[in-house]
Amino acid sequence: MLKVGITGQPGFVGSHLYNLLGTEPDIQRIPCRDEFFSDEKALRNFVKQCDVIVHLAAMNRHPDPQVIYDTNIRLVKQLIAAMEAEQAAPHVLFSSSTQEERDNLYGASKREGRQLLAEWAERNGGKFTGCVIPNVFGPFGKPNYNSVVATFCHKLTHGEEPEIQVDGSIRLIYVGDLCREFIKIMRTAETAVLRPIPYGAERKVSELLATFRRFKELYFEQGILPELRDRFEVQLFNTFCGYLDYKTFYPFSLKNNTDARGTFVELVKLDHLGGQVSFSTTVPGVTRGNHYHTRKIERFAVIRGKARIELRRIGTTEKMVFELDGDHPAFVDMPVWHTHNITNIGDDELYTVFWINEFYNPEDPDTFFEEA
Repeated sequence: MLKVGITGQPGFVGSHLYNLLGTEPDIQRIPCRDEFFSDEKALRNFVKQCDVIVHLAAMNRHPDPQVIYDTNIRLVKQLIAAMEAEQAAPHVLFSSSTQEERDNLYGASKREGRQLLAEWAERNGGKFTGCVIPNVFGPFGKPNYNSVVATFCHKLTHGEEPEIQVDGSIRLIYVGDLCREFIKIMRTAETAVLRPIPYGAERKVSELLATFRRFKELYFEQGILPELRDRFEVQLFNTFCGYLDYKTFYPFSLKNNTDARGTFVELVKLDHLGGQVSFSTTVPGVTRGNHYHTRKIERFAVIRGKARIELRRIGTTEKMVFELDGDHPAFVDMPVWHTHNITNIGDDELYTVFWINEFYNPEDPDTFFEEA
């Protein structure tokens, strides 16, 4: 059993990595709280339990660049002091940035922090991997802090107008791909003072904004699932959906076309997307689901009966509850990293139609069970 701890665990990358490690049966997560850096005893107790430490704790933005530099160097030195005090020699993965190459104090803090940890490993027989990471994006990033992607998605879904300051080209990596790179490095015990993490795609800022505007026009305003041309666009779409206000956006009402013949409802509109459609019947009182996905896009549409859908983001306790009725057609789409279920709360059989953007693959189901 590999024991892994993450400094900066509550942050954007840290929370994603912590949750992904929870799906790996041979890895034990050693919890780390930000307060440990204010409590030497707690920090020492943390490091001595770990086979691997992923050092993500850092400051990215502050009005005074000197504060950023001082904070990041202090965090590295505290980690080193704790490991040396406990004579602990875990494999340390350090999260550096491509800004290392730039002439600014944030880049300097990352470059020098990486060098300090490399020297620690050489002195103490530890293992070290200095990961140099491109721009990271994904659901739950903090707007105006983590990424321009987070800022664009938040503004477009909250009635604000994004602005392009500099239309440069950005190399991007999806947070899930980054976390899988970390896990690969842990498992292989790969060491390197400088280990570039490959980027997933390169786009101009204006191209990113145009893509998100398309998502807003089709999905946010009309409920149409947009064409997603490749894996990267699926990642962008899942990221965009991570910024919706689910409590007000769902259930998304569908037009009920009724005449003397009966009723006709358009459940799923796909802009060249594809995928798989299925349906289920559920007897009264029965619950289906209680699982989550890390990449799949999934829609639940109730066409007959009454249902309660519950959603909860992994790692949180807040539960969102939606009630749907086949007499008033509507859908709820399942955001990634949200465990979900559906319960028949009526007296009759429940009919539900499901759409998902990829065929079911028993070898790679992307389905992890956890009670909502």
